[in-house]
Amino acid sequence: MSAGLQVIISTPAKLLVDIDGVRSLRAEDESGSFGVLPGHADLLTVLPPSVVRWTTEDGATRYCALSGGVLRVAGGRRVAIACRRGAVGADLPALKAEIEAMRSAELDADRRARVEQTRLHAQALRRLMRYLRPGGRPLGDGEAPFTAEAAP
Repeated sequence: MSAGLQVIISTPAKLLVDIDGVRSLRAEDESGSFGVLPGHADLLTVLPPSVVRWTTEDGATRYCALSGGVLRVAGGRRVAIACRRGAVGADLPALKAEIEAMRSAELDADRRARVEQTRLHAQALRRLMRYLRPGGRPLGDGEAPFTAEAAP
């Protein structure tokens, strides 16, 4: 067993990182940036959207961009981060590009969902208007829901 930290980063959908032998980890919470070394006191903190970085025993640095999450240090050795979304990389500029692409895809998906929601809402209103029409007769295609005679 390694003397370094064990780092686990997960989302509800998948495990992003499960690595042993981490020399140090840097993260950021509302109070500022902090470091975690082997032997760190137990800790539980909320992370805002930020980048967590760690250095392995061979000196390599890795990064994980988080949409926010919860970091827990247990037993002076285990660091677990639970987040809604995250992206892992070894190159910070490439990770930034990946995050921007993910953000763009999320915005596009949100836009498509709003368009679909509006379409379904309009469809429901059209059906409701058919049944509220005087006489209860469904409207034909292209027929207006109200006519001058039906208006009070």
